[in-house]
Amino acid sequence: MTTQNSADSAASTDDQPRGELAIRTLAMPADTNPSGDIFGGWVMAQMDVAGGIVAAQHAGGRVATVAVDGFIFHKPVNVGDVLCCYAEVVRVGNTSIALRIEAWALRQRARDRRVKVTEGIFTFVALDDNGKKRPVLKP
Repeated sequence: MTTQNSADSAASTDDQPRGELAIRTLAMPADTNPSGDIFGGWVMAQMDVAGGIVAAQHAGGRVATVAVDGFIFHKPVNVGDVLCCYAEVVRVGNTSIALRIEAWALRQRARDRRVKVTEGIFTFVALDDNGKKRPVLKP
């Protein structure tokens, strides 16, 4: 664990992510719109991948995204930024898991400068081998 993930159980602030680091990826020129900004859909996809990894671990198997709520874009992601997605379980139901996903950017020109760029609540449903809902396996 790095110090970037030191606030696992603390309230989210403007300078500390909440949850566990699930993925890191580099924003590339191919991920931009005609204005040169990183596509919001690309950011959302990275957050969905991060959530899927964490949800599958908690559900004990296959999951699928069923809802995204409270999705907010705070700041743009720039080419060259390292996008870090943090996930925190906020609710576990019989067949579903809701996660708060926060995306933070390590800015290209100042690697030690981390800013929250996006956040939302992603809900995943646990699936069996046939793609049908199944109970979440409790630890």
